[in-house]
Amino acid sequence: MVDQPLTLPPGKKFRLQDFDPDFTGPFKKKGDAEKATAKNLERLHELQEMLYAQGEHALLVILQAMDAGGKDGAIEHVMGAFNPQGVQVTAFKVPTEEELAHDFLWRVHKAAPRRGMIGIFNRSHYEDVLVVRVKGLAPEEVWKQRYAHINAFERLLATSGVTMVKFYLHISKEEQAKRLRERQVTPSKQWKFAPGDLEERTRWDAYMQAFEDALTKCNTEAAPWYVIPANRKWYRDFAISQVLVETMEKMRPAYPPPVANIEQYEIPA
Repeated sequence: MVDQPLTLPPGKKFRLQDFDPDFTGPFKKKGDAEKATAKNLERLHELQEMLYAQGEHALLVILQAMDAGGKDGAIEHVMGAFNPQGVQVTAFKVPTEEELAHDFLWRVHKAAPRRGMIGIFNRSHYEDVLVVRVKGLAPEEVWKQRYAHINAFERLLATSGVTMVKFYLHISKEEQAKRLRERQVTPSKQWKFAPGDLEERTRWDAYMQAFEDALTKCNTEAAPWYVIPANRKWYRDFAISQVLVETMEKMRPAYPPPVANIEQYEIPA
């Protein structure tokens, strides 16, 4: 199988047609990846414990995808390895009246993780160069400026001790249709089905262009984008967990030193 990168160097254009959403790396089936994924999840738990104990840095994970792309599943099956005490998940929905009265980054900045914490964004500030652009919710001269605003905002977070990793979960249009039909007919999933998703689906090509521009213009050393092949949920989980392990190991979290002369303290029976 031909190798496929998950990211590109800053400045290079992302062309989603070059990324196969069915790609599964060295694995041919789910069972082949289970052991590697389990090992990654165990390592993530260890790394998060040290990050939380150290309390000096934070990790921000951003998830973007088309409807039914697997954001919720990734949070459950990958981020579930983390201790909930050290994690904050924020789902960005339609802005409230209060949020609309501020700049578009206001609601995002206040949700950024504090030191020692992991923040997970289910959708994010990128909605303001995706859905806002595609649906014409703001003039072009407004949303075009936002790429630079986003890069400046992410540099601010990075210099403040927040490590960022951004995932675009890449599914095919055919796979989306399959998942939407599954939601439609499965009682336990019908609550997820929204007729509006079908309207958004008619704008597929426009969204692909918007995603390509966001990935290209906002892929930086401080906040890289990763395109995760997500037609196979089990490979999605492996790929995300692998990137997270590599990212957190570069952060070099460590347990803080114990109190001086810890061995001299007597613990009453």
